Amino acid sequence: MIKGITLVQPAGPDPANSANFELLRGLFAALGFEPGKGWQLGDGQGASFLAPLGNLEFVTGRLPAVPPVLVEVLHLEDVHRVAKEWMAANAVGAVISEISSTHWNSRLFTVEPVAGMKFGFWQSMSLQTGKPAAIEGDLIATGQKFAIVAARWNAIITDRLLQGSLDALTRSGARRTDIRIVRVPGAWEVPQAARKLAESKQYDAIITLGCLLRGETAHYEAIYNEVARGIGESQQATGIPHAFGVLTCETLEQALDRAGLKAGNKGFEAAVAAIEMVSLNRKLKAGGE
Repeated sequence: MIKGITLVQPAGPDPANSANFELLRGLFAALGFEPGKGWQLGDGQGASFLAPLGNLEFVTGRLPAVPPVLVEVLHLEDVHRVAKEWMAANAVGAVISEISSTHWNSRLFTVEPVAGMKFGFWQSMSLQTGKPAAIEGDLIATGQKFAIVAARWNAIITDRLLQGSLDALTRSGARRTDIRIVRVPGAWEVPQAARKLAESKQYDAIITLGCLLRGETAHYEAIYNEVARGIGESQQATGIPHAFGVLTCETLEQALDRAGLKAGNKGFEAAVAAIEMVSLNRKLKAGGE
């Protein structure tokens, strides 16, 4: 079965230029890509960035006048602003175009952070009738306040989840001073701490992190059910979004995969969900505008 697709690119015309490598890695990190598993050998290194969807496209005739790497986004203006600000501060001589319409019913801008390495960012124009077909939250955490409740039990996993959450929040614009971290003994204690934090009304969202392994806990299912129920009840009772980042795995290997090794970082994903729900709640409160 097909699992994913990877496009391997040299870091500019001179692959040995480590400065170009750092520029490319810095730009894609600033744009909010989830980091994948990188590598380093004696004669080189690689930095991986993940996206929810991938496409492999074959064409006949004349190739379209677009960069070889196209990244589809939801909020093109925000991506353009972040890319422009980052390159102005970090990449001397980098080139970024203005947003323009294409003949294939979309808008596009290109960036060339390193000479000879051009990327395109685009957004479909199919929903161009004033209001979008659905109200969605934005992934901008600027001005938002978050609390993270992380269990210490299985710290080899929960520490990775916590780092993933912090990474997602700060990349999306949250200030470190607007993030409070609370550590509890284990997953069982997560709901109570989350409820106390939510009832304080000091935070826009609560992120809950923990890890339960069936092989270590005979009463695994009973604990998980109560933890899930407690977090859900806290969210419903307080009206504060609670992002669920409590892993339930059969083995330590599975948990490590879901904490950043192979299947993304669920702490990162929980933080992204929290950011989106805060934005969505504000839009709904304002009447969906």
